[in-house]
Amino acid sequence: MVTAGLLLAAGAGRRLGQPKALLPYRGRLLVDHAAEILTAAGCQPVLVVLGAQADQIRARTRLPDVVVNDDWATGMGSSLRAGLAALASSPAAAAVVVTLVDQPHLTPEAVRRVACDATAESLTMATYRDGRRGHPVLLGREHWAGVAGAATGDRGARDYLRAHAAAVRLVDCADVADDTDVDLPDEAAALPR
Repeated sequence: MVTAGLLLAAGAGRRLGQPKALLPYRGRLLVDHAAEILTAAGCQPVLVVLGAQADQIRARTRLPDVVVNDDWATGMGSSLRAGLAALASSPAAAAVVVTLVDQPHLTPEAVRRVACDATAESLTMATYRDGRRGHPVLLGREHWAGVAGAATGDRGARDYLRAHAAAVRLVDCADVADDTDVDLPDEAAALPR
């Protein structure tokens, strides 16, 4: 069963003052690190959705497959829709693991746990301390159209997952990853360069 990886990295990082994809992280860009997590977890293909400053990001990285979301300014929902549409044209993937560029402490192990036993019918979410739900999120192919239809503004799969809560498998990843995100300049300054 093939599980694709989908990295959402299209935002402008308004609160940060620059796209998060361009943040330096351990000798490379944060977007390269985030894509590598999906690759190391065995996802294939790995698709990265870019938007704000896409040309500059592409010029500075060696990303796997890239889709440019021209509607990135409307919010994360449009990036999720663009990524799912691009993956839908390839029949190989039965499911996709979705991650966000601004979570540098995710790990391949967390992605593997969420993707374990993936099927076209799967809906899976990582959980962290105190039962907090977050990324990675696994979406089986049978849900892609419904997720895309519900993804609007800055709401990706959240509303769809809530509406199908009984079908969502929760996987504890707190011992192997941290879902802390980078939104503000002081958080970005604390990242290892």
